[in-house]
Amino acid sequence: MVVSIVIPVFNEEKTISYVLDRVINADVYNLQKQIIVVDDGSTDKTPYIIEQAKKKFDGITVVNHERNLGKAAALKTGFSFVKGDIIIVQDADLEYDPSDYKKLVTPIIEGKADIVFGTRFHCGRPEGMPFIRYLSNKFLTFMCGILHGVRVSDMETGYKVFSRKVLEKMDFVSDGFDFEPEFTILATKLKFIITEVGVSYKPRTVAHGKKIRFRDGISALITIFKTTVRRNR
Repeated sequence: MVVSIVIPVFNEEKTISYVLDRVINADVYNLQKQIIVVDDGSTDKTPYIIEQAKKKFDGITVVNHERNLGKAAALKTGFSFVKGDIIIVQDADLEYDPSDYKKLVTPIIEGKADIVFGTRFHCGRPEGMPFIRYLSNKFLTFMCGILHGVRVSDMETGYKVFSRKVLEKMDFVSDGFDFEPEFTILATKLKFIITEVGVSYKPRTVAHGKKIRFRDGISALITIFKTTVRRNR
């Protein structure tokens, strides 16, 4: 069994080497790892750092966008290179810890779920997360529940893990951070079994490179409403 880890990256020169090191060394039941890094038009030292990491670990596939297209666009590019039976979406900052991989893939390996969400809210609001951001996340998750019957506590989580059959059924149209509600709503419409496991989370601020802005929340809300009338494949 192969686990494909897709990492969208944009201007993460301060964190990407640490993230790649942790991903490479993460325990996933000793399964073979395919690491796909999509550099989404970075203008800092990120491309150089990625290439140096590739020399150390030949299991890394690097794909480059000439310009910044957005998180979902980078993920769609990465998904086209996936060879694994299980796919993990890994952010390129240090908010999420790859040491959680083992418990994230366990429900899928055991046949208990098709999709696993790594919830940040298993113990309430994470330490260091601004209350307004926590409230926004909960509101967007609530709206997904009201309009689409989504039953998760953290729709916006960056840790989404799923089987290959899920990927084969998905038809993404988003390009930015609205990937999160789109994925969640489509998965619910397609009646895949979703479960959640608690993960560690260390939120960062805009000053430290956080890229989500207020407009991304508005975009997510629009996606939630637009997907209401969208048909599946």
